[in-house]
This record gives sequence, structure tokens and C-alpha cells, in this order.
Amino acid sequence: MTQVRTLTAPAAARSRTALPTARRTRPVTVALAPAALALALGLWGIRRGNSMWRDESTTYQIAHRDLPEIVRLLGNADVAHGVYYLLMHAVFALWDGGLLALRLPSVLAMAAAAAGVGLLGHRLAGPRAGLAAGLVFPLAPAAQRYAQEGRSYALVCAAVIAATHLLLSAVARPRKRTWTAYAAVATLACLLHEFAVLAVLAHGVALHRARVPAALGWAWGRAAAVVAVVLSPLVIVSQQQAALVGWISRPGPPELLGFGVLALIGLGCARARLPSRGPLPLRALALPLLLVPPATLLAASYVHPLYVDRYVLYAHVGLALLLGAALERLARARRAVAGGLAVLSVAALLPYSVQLRTPQSRLDDPLAAARAVRELTRPGDGVLFLPARRREPIMSSPGDFRGLRELALARPAIPSGTLHGIELPAPAVRARMLTAGRIATVNDPPGQPVDDTPQERVKREVLVRYFQRCAVRDVTGMRIVLYARPGRC
Repeated sequence: MTQVRTLTAPAAARSRTALPTARRTRPVTVALAPAALALALGLWGIRRGNSMWRDESTTYQIAHRDLPEIVRLLGNADVAHGVYYLLMHAVFALWDGGLLALRLPSVLAMAAAAAGVGLLGHRLAGPRAGLAAGLVFPLAPAAQRYAQEGRSYALVCAAVIAATHLLLSAVARPRKRTWTAYAAVATLACLLHEFAVLAVLAHGVALHRARVPAALGWAWGRAAAVVAVVLSPLVIVSQQQAALVGWISRPGPPELLGFGVLALIGLGCARARLPSRGPLPLRALALPLLLVPPATLLAASYVHPLYVDRYVLYAHVGLALLLGAALERLARARRAVAGGLAVLSVAALLPYSVQLRTPQSRLDDPLAAARAVRELTRPGDGVLFLPARRREPIMSSPGDFRGLRELALARPAIPSGTLHGIELPAPAVRARMLTAGRIATVNDPPGQPVDDTPQERVKREVLVRYFQRCAVRDVTGMRIVLYARPGRC
């Protein structure tokens, strides 16, 4: 018998209004509009006044080393970013475009991530929710910040989003090749930054919350096991280099407040009656992506401090999905209110967005420090870095130090296979300093703790005892001081 389906009047009205909406908001629009917004925001002020902060400086100078030199370095330091450095080495080999080449991969990755968020929202909650989520994501302050940084975090976001799409496809139509692709892309995300493994954990929590069949849970478990096996050598080596993240402290009120605010916004959105139509409920996927990675890393950091918000930047994907679905529901009920909220939010973000594109928005600026050294010195002067790890200015802009003598360096970074080079023993540093008439020093800003190594102690002692200050130049995150023998300023 043929069944005839009848619609009530309200249902028929909803059917008539929903169809044109779906036609108006096509998947290509859901992807391209967020990508265009992210691209525009990424290219806006991309040079940041010709500034570069210390992490970008590290990327820049390592990516310019030869392949054997990069491999040698990774055996000693920064192996966690090794895949990214190799990628950037290839970028600079194709086009050595300075700051543009350094940051453009992140801009393009964030544009792809925004498109991916839009399409995720489309699959989970419909085209309008997807479009809203895709537009919210690149406007987030953290997304704007790391879209313009020569580091791996935007690429990790894009890879995590691609893996999430593959997870949805595997749930909707379980196939071996889909799970294989999921494992491959998730592995790539983890190789770009090992804490992307927390996104894989969030995927497992999402499947549990959605109460998928046991066969799907086992399939995810096998894929996650592959990721863990491939990642384990990187984790072992990076743990041996853990001193490099010794600067990270245990989470305090700022970190907890930052996570708490985002979590409360996401949980507030999740309480609404959100549209859901995908292979997984939107809440079941978005909430674990938002909460599990940062919460897990925060908890672990009370035992071994590792939490930095950019390490789990992809958690903003979950927030964008929840906000997009909530905005779509609000727009259905009160279009004017939703539009007003959107305008107010953009207006509130504008001052931060402008400030984000200035040199002062980052921790420091090695390029500005290099220019200050050049302006304060003359050929034959000595130069010292206090502490030795503040050598980013000379490594990123060696031309500004031409004609100066490095008084403490025994072996440069590249021949020694290190990040910053190896310094002479303290007695040799002292002897070299006493041969100089003038010395320019590159220092941390005032108020920072000083290193208590023999070399650092002798640098400070000789400067105080035998030299006088001639000039001080403060730049973003660093202080340049010119010293001279008495009467030679």
C-alpha cells in the first residue's frame, strides 16, 4: 500500500520557507564567504610594521638552514615543531619572500579552516548555522592572532577540522578507507603539533556522547591507536627536550579565567534548542572540541606545566559551531536582535583587531632590537646577549650586526646544531670583554629574572666593574644598552 504523507498547515508553511533558504545559502557560499573573510583579515596588516617576535624569528632562521642542518638541530632541540620547520624550509626554497612568505601559509591555513568550520556547521545544523559558524570563527581574537604568525597553530587548526570532517563521513558511511584517511590526517595534525592528539581524544568523547554503535567506537579506537603509535617517537624525543618549555608556569587565574569564559559561552549556547541534522548531534561534537583539549591540558599542567592557550587553538572550532547554531536560532526568532548582536560584536572587536596588527601586540620584536643595535654602535664594538638565548636579533637580521664582535660566542648555532649557539667558558668571556672599548648588550626587559649561569654572572660583573652606561634604547620586549670604558662614551 502506498502511504500518503500529509502536512499540517504550520508544517507546510515551514516546508515552503525552508526550501528557498536552503537554495539561497549553498554549500559553496557556506565555504567561500568565511574563507574570504579569513583571508581578508589575515592579509590586513600582515607585516605588522616590519616586526617579528621571537617564536617567528626561530621559525625564520631554522627554515633557512639546509636540510641536514635542520635534521641535526631537531636531534637536540625543538623536534616538536620539526615537521613545520621542514614545511617552511620548502616554502622559502620556492619563494624567499621574507615576512610575507613566513606568515602567508598561516593565513591560507586559517582561510581553509574557516571554510571547514562553515561546512562542518552546514553538515551538523544546516546552511545558515554553517555560514554563521564559519563567519564567527575567523573573527575570534585568537584566530585573528595566529592567522598572522609564522608558527604551526593555524595549520594544526586546518588539519583538525579536516580530520573532523572525515570522522563525520566515517560515522555516516563507515568504510575502511574513510577511517584510514581520518587516521592519516589526524596523524598529520599531531606531527605539526603533538597536542593535536587531544582533538582525537575529543572525537572519542563525541562518539561516546552520541552513543554510536560499538563497531564505530572500535573503528575510532583503532584509528586513534595508529595515531598514537606514529606519534610516540616524537613524544619520546620531545620529552628529552622538555627544558625548552621550562618557561611555562602552572596555570594561574588568567589561564583559568580565559578558559572559563569560553567554556561558559559554549555551555550557554548548548542549552538552547540548537538545530541538529548531521551524523552526530552538534552538541555532542562541539562541546568536547571546546572543552576536552584545554581542560585536559590545564589539568596535566598542575603536574607538569605545559598549558599555553595557542597549543589548543583548535578548541575555538567547537565554540564557533555552538555560536553559529545559536545565532541561527536567534535569527529565526528575532532577526533584528541577532543582527544587532553581530554588529556590536564586530564593533567591540575592532580596537583589538587594530592593535593586533602593531608591533606592540607581541611579546617582543627582534627586528626592532637589531635596528637599535645598528643605530647605537660603530664597527669594532663588541656585542653581548644577556641572556644568551636572546640571540634572535642577530640570527634574524645579521646585517644589522655587521662589523661588530660577538664577545661570548664559541660556536654559532648552525655548526653546533643548536638554537642559539654555544658560549665560551666564563673566564674566556671575561677576557674577551676586557679587550673591548665599547659593548652593546641585548637584554630582557626590566623586571625579568636573570640567568644564574657562570657566563651570565661574569658578563654582569665585568660590565658593572669596568664599564659605564652610555645609552639605553627600549624596544618591544627588549632593552638595548651601550656600555663603554670610562670617558669613551
